[in-house]
Amino acid sequence: MPPYLAAGNVYASAGPNMLSQAVRGDRALVYVPNTKSNDVWVIDPATYKVVGKFPGGPEAQHVVPSYDLRTLYVASSRVPDGGVVPVDPRTGRPGTFVNLRDVYNLYFTPDGRQAIVVAEAYQRLDLYDPRTWRRTRSVRFPQCGGINHMDYSADGRTMLWSCEFANRMLVLDTATLRELREFPLARASDGMPQDTRLTPDGRHFLVADMHADGVYVFDGQATRQTGFIPTGRGAHGIYFSRDGRLGYVTNRDAGTITVLDLATLKPTTTWRIPGGGSPDMGGLSADGRVLWLSGRYHDEVYALSTADGRLLARIPVGRGPHGLTVWPQPGRYSLGHTANIR
Repeated sequence: MPPYLAAGNVYASAGPNMLSQAVRGDRALVYVPNTKSNDVWVIDPATYKVVGKFPGGPEAQHVVPSYDLRTLYVASSRVPDGGVVPVDPRTGRPGTFVNLRDVYNLYFTPDGRQAIVVAEAYQRLDLYDPRTWRRTRSVRFPQCGGINHMDYSADGRTMLWSCEFANRMLVLDTATLRELREFPLARASDGMPQDTRLTPDGRHFLVADMHADGVYVFDGQATRQTGFIPTGRGAHGIYFSRDGRLGYVTNRDAGTITVLDLATLKPTTTWRIPGGGSPDMGGLSADGRVLWLSGRYHDEVYALSTADGRLLARIPVGRGPHGLTVWPQPGRYSLGHTANIR
């Protein structure tokens, strides 16, 4: 049995090339949403060439796989005109824009019955029926300015949310959205927590903080903060190797990626983008050999070898590239964001 299956990896079904029947036959493409040019650029990962472009809605932020992996949604957030553009991953073609208002980010409940729209500007979470896109409920969290990124505990019962403009983390009950607790972040007085991810062993949450220049560590049920890992200026995105042994933390302001040993939660090496860059959000190729990242301030995309951090390609794209998605992805179902797939 491969080690990532034997070791209790919550992403065990998203190992290298473990593509489900739902995504086999989908076009292999990288979708890059650009917040300033309001479009999506499409890259062929085999040639590193741009092969298409289409409108992504006003202020396109992230490309999010649906729970069943059959649709990709471009989330756009400009108030009051944001919404989602559905994309057919079989063809790579976009559908009709759906106005939902301020879709900064998009998640799905563990049972797939509800979509959770992160309406950051309104400080609230909007729940929708993902089949009809009719809103069923809204809950506002004024104490969590800039409610932003989230992940679930291993059992799916607890959510840990970053509050980008409030320098704190918010813990919610998944079923009720009731607040369970919150954590002020003390490492930086003006902290800006971003990407939040559960480690493969389910024992820790990692939270990248752009102003603290590193990653906060919480226990796997988000009951307490247990540590902090310095990484680099502008720590922003968090990704995991397909075998569950390494973490990749993007340091947007430093132009680097910190590689973490997930067994010890210590950095092992730092990859520097030659000539500088602003690595932001992205994901791994299906085989885990390439890490794709948007260059937020440089209007480009980077492809790096996960074997040694070598830059394989630097690809010019639109203005303000953000939450790109690599497709297809291994796994059974999507919990949202750019590639939170289990």
